[in-house]
Amino acid sequence: MSSLDIARSIAFSGLSATQVQISVASANISNADTKGYTEKTANQSSSVTSGVGTGVTITGISSAVDKLLLKSLVGADSDFGAADTTNSFLTELQQLYGSTASSDSSTTGTSLANTIAAFESALSSLASTPSSASLQSNAVSALAAVTTQLQQTSSGIQTLRSNADQDIASSVAGINSDLQQISDLNKQIKQQAAAGQSTADLEDQRNSALQDLASMMDVSYFTTSSGDLQIYTGSGQALVDSTAHPLSYTALPSVTASTTYSAGSSSGFSGITVNGVDITSQISSGKVSALIALRDQTLPAAQSQLDELARQLTASVNAVSNQGTSVPPPSSLTGTGTVSSTTPFSATGTVRIAVTDKSGNLVAYKDLNLSSDTTIGDLVNDINKISGVTATIDANGHLTIAASGSGNGVAINEMTSSVGSSGEGFSDYFGFNDLITGTSASDIAVRSDILNGTAALPTATLDASSTLTAGNSVLSPGSATVVNALSSALTGATNFGMAGGLGATTGSFTDYAAAIVANVAGKATQASATYTAKQTAQSTYANSLSSQSGVNIDQESANLSALQNKYAAASQIITAINAMFSALMTAMSAS
Repeated sequence: MSSLDIARSIAFSGLSATQVQISVASANISNADTKGYTEKTANQSSSVTSGVGTGVTITGISSAVDKLLLKSLVGADSDFGAADTTNSFLTELQQLYGSTASSDSSTTGTSLANTIAAFESALSSLASTPSSASLQSNAVSALAAVTTQLQQTSSGIQTLRSNADQDIASSVAGINSDLQQISDLNKQIKQQAAAGQSTADLEDQRNSALQDLASMMDVSYFTTSSGDLQIYTGSGQALVDSTAHPLSYTALPSVTASTTYSAGSSSGFSGITVNGVDITSQISSGKVSALIALRDQTLPAAQSQLDELARQLTASVNAVSNQGTSVPPPSSLTGTGTVSSTTPFSATGTVRIAVTDKSGNLVAYKDLNLSSDTTIGDLVNDINKISGVTATIDANGHLTIAASGSGNGVAINEMTSSVGSSGEGFSDYFGFNDLITGTSASDIAVRSDILNGTAALPTATLDASSTLTAGNSVLSPGSATVVNALSSALTGATNFGMAGGLGATTGSFTDYAAAIVANVAGKATQASATYTAKQTAQSTYANSLSSQSGVNIDQESANLSALQNKYAAASQIITAINAMFSALMTAMSAS
């Protein structure tokens, strides 16, 4: 081969190589803002024939991604996914509890503590005129605001749990899409590599899918010698090996406070499975991990705090309301507890049961010695011995005491009665004058007949004198005894048990409600701080990886300009060589 042939070969190879490099540089610039795209380099090497350099060739197009940085970013993606989800849900949870007032003495806030304080204020006003129908109505409305807020907050918590459950299902669908994409890209990368084609763009796509997967659940991974990216759970359950192993999960159509997750159980929340293996407990970070923790721990803890408040409020208010009676007294009293005639009855002391007219004048009464009765049936028989009174157990198993005379009503004074192991008063034990119904925050409510105005507040008391005289007034509608007792029950020291991370404590209902609100606010604040920290860490790793393997437009533009100059120079060399060939041919023809 002549020296001109060699020179031309070198020039043409340089021109061809430069064309590829210009194309790569142009692609880098145009994809600079494409998520997951990394800077590509056209790798060049010298061509040698029989020991003589004959030009250059492009051996491949590659990108340099720091594997340690990528692994750190993948871990940061998982942490940030969890923090972002927790922060979002706890922000919504905090909003459910309303806003606090700007002053401790103010009742203008919308938090539970402020709503309870408003009820206390209504009772204070009622205490000055206990027989006022309008003030009684105000007190009932204020109490209804408390029970309604408890119900709504409880319902909101369960809605958040349901949302978390639905989000787990949608996240699992996203995870399965990423797993399948990674598996498909594994195959394409091996095919491209076998054909001697660049796999850099496919590897970018695979790394992006890996990062998206990691944001939803923590994974471990490695790349095999054949180029496969294999992915496992933290405990080693395969998610992608020779194929993708999709997750399975089924969200529930509805969620209540009693809905729970238990590994291996067919009831309650579903487990997240892969190949039939429950991996719920193996997911320790990422969005799904946070959703599981919120659904099964954080939100149930908030619910248990509300339930403790609701239970204590119900017990305290009903204990007081059962000491009173309304004026006029109701024609019948029906308990809330379920009993039968054979139900054992253990009690001491006496209870006074009276029949009065609408004005509260005595018709008949009797003080029952409860220690003589051993079953509910015995008690019913004793009550039926009172003139003008009928006691029965209705179809729902509730004890009912009714006045038999037209226009008459029934009133009870608990006197010294102590019923059951907890020593409740007679009326309180059966729930004859309960002001609040329900067993938890989800169903707490003001008794319906009092709420709709067909029954009055039990603010009066039955005369406790040693003897009563028929025809005399024995109810005291103007007394503030019951109202003051209600105020004392709310503002006095109540023992609250451990619930949802709050320790056992003694204090007023406003204090405990404020503690619940503060507890949720504290968790929300911590979640926000964690979110900021994890976001910063994720951004730091992402920026570091971008600096290491991303596109620097200024640098690429400079490279492109240099390559264009190089291309022009190679073209000029080829032109010169062609001219030399022409001159040589002309000279040879002339000779």
